[in-house]
Amino acid sequence: MPNNTDEDTHTDVPHLEKLDSPTGSPPQSASLSDRIQLENCVSNLSLAHEIVVNRDFHFKPNNPPKDSLEGKITEIVHRAFWDCLREQLSSIPIDYSHAIILLQEVKTALQALLLPGHVRLRSQLDEVLDLELIRQEADHGALDLRRLAAYIVNTMGSLCAPVRDPEIRALRELTQLSADPVELFREIFSVLGLMKTDMVNFTVQSLRPHLLQQAVQYERAKFQQILDKQPGSLDNTTAWLQTAAQEEASVARSPFELGPEAPTNVPSQPGPVSPTAVLTRAYLHLLCWDPQDQRYPETLLMDRARLDTLGQTLNRLVLEAAVLLLTSTHCGGALFYLQGFVGKLKQTTVALLEGCHSRDFDLKGALLGLSEQVLAQVKEALTAHEGADLPQDHQDLLRGQIADLWKPNNPVRSLIGERVQGYLQAMLRGGPTQRTPGPPACLRLLSAELATLGAAFGQLVHFNRSVFGPFYAPILRKILFPAGEAEAGDDSR
Repeated sequence: MPNNTDEDTHTDVPHLEKLDSPTGSPPQSASLSDRIQLENCVSNLSLAHEIVVNRDFHFKPNNPPKDSLEGKITEIVHRAFWDCLREQLSSIPIDYSHAIILLQEVKTALQALLLPGHVRLRSQLDEVLDLELIRQEADHGALDLRRLAAYIVNTMGSLCAPVRDPEIRALRELTQLSADPVELFREIFSVLGLMKTDMVNFTVQSLRPHLLQQAVQYERAKFQQILDKQPGSLDNTTAWLQTAAQEEASVARSPFELGPEAPTNVPSQPGPVSPTAVLTRAYLHLLCWDPQDQRYPETLLMDRARLDTLGQTLNRLVLEAAVLLLTSTHCGGALFYLQGFVGKLKQTTVALLEGCHSRDFDLKGALLGLSEQVLAQVKEALTAHEGADLPQDHQDLLRGQIADLWKPNNPVRSLIGERVQGYLQAMLRGGPTQRTPGPPACLRLLSAELATLGAAFGQLVHFNRSVFGPFYAPILRKILFPAGEAEAGDDSR
């Protein structure tokens, strides 16, 4: 299997229209404008991907921590503005210059919240918040800020989402109490900021179905732009696929290495490695990726946090399944048919193994404590059901085997891990439209959790393959079918 150099990797970068055509060019010193364009491209790609993949995606108001530098600067600037406004409104004669600027910003914010159908409201807003008329009233000392504030609050009430009703109610109470106009407008601006965020999130949710239709082509085109500016942006992806291909080739060869007494009807050479099998193995690698390994494939960086979370869930489910299997083996299957026993056992296991993925988690100590809890629940169930107790040798064996699960090479843990990997592999091979395969017998008690994990993992993988299949194809072609060999059908898409 050839080792790809950087130069070879660059020639693998495809045009979307013609996969075999190289698009890379020699790296050149990037100008500031090029870097800004690249950062904008990456930012747009990440944002679009997050909206499409994360159904719960929403924008949040920008509220920096008060003890941060940004938070302190923001607080100083805001306090200075409102103090200046209060000073102007307290002067004789009253200075309305800051107040007029404030009203202009309020009008702009309200206009941004209007929908095309708000024709009458838009006309009314232009009439009441007529800046030219407001300036004339200010020049003659006749500007009534409280009246304008009351109109603004009523308009906000007609435009806001139901979730903002409590804030609008509080603003109306402030208006009726003849509160300090500075404090009133400060609160108005605060609620307007929330309403603008609500409008953005509403727009995102409204556009999401349309984004889903265009997401694959959009992300593919954006990534191509990144490759055009940084031709080496698939180096880690190439290494990731090459590792998976080597492992898949090794697995494919193993049945044929049977020694001199092998049956004569077994072919002497394994068949070609399937690109689909390589991609499936590569995706599964991401669920157990070493956090210290920084060579994460570029095509999956936007999903790394999600995949890391799924990997942590996988690790916990393996431990949980191992505990259930050992308990069932030593205590008899009949105990697991008792109402509530399995649920209580799972609940205890999840609680004591929470956070087991973190580096500072004492897995050995947690499993030792879990073994004692499991034994206590088993004794309680046996006493209530059969009036008997678990033999001491069985207790010692169960306690020791659960405690030994902290070792990564523990046989039971390794066996469960292989079964889970096989289950996920079967789900990926089946594709998003196929029926979900049933879990192995040792995993049936966790079938719901595994199905949830597999569905989330499968969705990420399916979307990633849809977007980046044209980029994987030439890399896999070079790895699996070196020059001079006949190419089999490419099914990496």
